[in-house]
Amino acid sequence: MTTPSSVPNILFVQTDQLTAFALSAYGNTYSKTPHLDQLASNGVVFDTAYCNFPLCAPSRYSMASGRLASRIGAYDNAVEFPATIPTYAHYLRAAGYQTCLSGKMHFVGPDQLHGFEQRLTPDIYPADFSWAPNWVDEGQRDTSDTTGVTTSGRCRDSVQLQYDNLVQSQALARLDEIAASGDKRPFFLQVSFTHPHDPYLCLEKHWDLYNGLDVPMPQVGVMPADRHDIHSRRILAQHSMLDFKFDPADVERARRAYYGSVSYIDDCVGDLVASLEKNALLDNTVIVFTSDHGEMLGERGMWFKKTFFEHALRIPLLVSCPQRYSACRVSTPVSLIDLLPTFMAWAGGVNEVEPLDGQDISLFINNPVQDENRLICAEYLSETTPAPIYMLKRGRYKFISSIADPDLLFDLQTDPDELINRADDPALAEVVREFKRDITRNWDNDTLTRDILLSQKRRLLLNRASRNGTQPGWDYDKESDTDIPWYRGVQGYNQWAYNYVPVDD
Repeated sequence: MTTPSSVPNILFVQTDQLTAFALSAYGNTYSKTPHLDQLASNGVVFDTAYCNFPLCAPSRYSMASGRLASRIGAYDNAVEFPATIPTYAHYLRAAGYQTCLSGKMHFVGPDQLHGFEQRLTPDIYPADFSWAPNWVDEGQRDTSDTTGVTTSGRCRDSVQLQYDNLVQSQALARLDEIAASGDKRPFFLQVSFTHPHDPYLCLEKHWDLYNGLDVPMPQVGVMPADRHDIHSRRILAQHSMLDFKFDPADVERARRAYYGSVSYIDDCVGDLVASLEKNALLDNTVIVFTSDHGEMLGERGMWFKKTFFEHALRIPLLVSCPQRYSACRVSTPVSLIDLLPTFMAWAGGVNEVEPLDGQDISLFINNPVQDENRLICAEYLSETTPAPIYMLKRGRYKFISSIADPDLLFDLQTDPDELINRADDPALAEVVREFKRDITRNWDNDTLTRDILLSQKRRLLLNRASRNGTQPGWDYDKESDTDIPWYRGVQGYNQWAYNYVPVDD
């Protein structure tokens, strides 16, 4: 066995909208993910890992900066990620790493690198402000709807497959280049896929992995509107799903295709690991696998994300480097903001330039002392809410609070499906009071609300102005005379996303 260098390479594989509950490492007996299963069995599984914002761009900005989204103005999917905010790519590059990104990061604004020395692909979504919310007048939004479930299943090709195939091919080529080059710097390579994000479409070979198997249906079925909390009703209404009951065949097909997409990701992971081994890079590379947020996948009749229920908030987090860490499971709760300080620790203890909200979670690996009461914080500040919503989890309790909605308190130990709101239970009054103190310590709600509303007004004006004349373009590596196949808001999102080649029966 090769003795690892004190400073490892880092291969960071990220997916989009992958719930922890979809993987064998977290108890799923249906999914077919042999490569991820091997990573988990030989590596470190963080049992309870969370995103800090159940929406793509804010989750990624928060993760990259090691800070809660509200601290850096990352309110939604159409807000600029300031170039002055240090990311893990900046810190690692300053520590002597070569940094490279292949795939999606959902960066909005003119800076499309944010510390990466190289970027191998464009982004899949717009870099402008076209998706800016408007709390004053929500109106009609270009958003996912029932089509995501009713139009699902097998395909021969899709725009998402084309994107992720590009991401994978560029990443594999980069690993070959690193091995062949004379560059002795350790590498940080982030490979970021858009699967298994909806549309729920997968290749026939991945669909066929589940032949003869009963697709597991949601544990909690469709609920009438009056049983949903207010925020859930707003989300369901936005997606035209409030009091809507899908045909069970549609739900079964969509869930099977989602699992097929997870198996596609598993194949990509297997090829990346094989490339590390082929290029003699495996022994001194820490592999990190996670997602930006989860997926409701029909639980409670809800799909997609934007909620703090476990299926949307819980993410997988696997770390594999057998030469550095023996296989174990970590029970201390962690979240995506912990990645930056962890990467910095692997790089030799780089000092942060400002206080971070995350913590080096490598300290929990193979540590007999675990802290299952570690506080986890998350936020939702985007569309379908008139005010900031905060989530705090400590031990068995999860608390969700907003000035616009009644409080929610769930005991995940006795109520893992989050069906019984205990916020008004006198026996838990002190638990609620402590969570409210945590909110006061972490957020200035009035100031944050004012800042969000001003940010929305500014961006809505910029959007109106940009429609006059030539629109500004911040796409990465765009040739002016070349049509981009990725989504740029020229047509409706569903019109673009469902540009796929179906399988002929």
